[in-house]
Amino acid sequence: MLANHDDIEEAIQYAKKYLEDTLSFFGVNLDIHATTEDGEVIELDIPSTHLNGFLIGQHGDTMRALQFIVSNALKNNDYRYTRVNVDVAEYKKQRADRLSETAEEWVKQVVESGKSMDLRPMNAADRRTVHKVAADAGLVSESLGEGRERHIVLKPAE
Repeated sequence: MLANHDDIEEAIQYAKKYLEDTLSFFGVNLDIHATTEDGEVIELDIPSTHLNGFLIGQHGDTMRALQFIVSNALKNNDYRYTRVNVDVAEYKKQRADRLSETAEEWVKQVVESGKSMDLRPMNAADRRTVHKVAADAGLVSESLGEGRERHIVLKPAE
């Protein structure tokens, strides 16, 4: 068993190098920006290249796979910090910004109608974005369902 790695900076450097080494197998040699926003999740930002589409994948599938690989590498090497967020050319940030704008429209509809609204199923990151917008507007929001059917219900404030 390897020694337990408790330092976030050490985990960030390991994750950064691991992802850079992984991408180099595909002929992508980049300097990845690695930080942590909250001291818990390692943020790995891959700069924009001609391979953005390949690295993002359909609906972000390749990015999620890269996150999974890096997270497992951290776990397998006994790092305490194993939560990883990989973003390519600010794809996730732009997506979250667009979703926030849409969520503001949904919130407005719920406030005006006074009726609850069931949203389409969405992934955890998208749900977090919508919950934040709803909370900022003073609405109640809850996630219901399991797996791919998990969705948010927006409710008027009591």
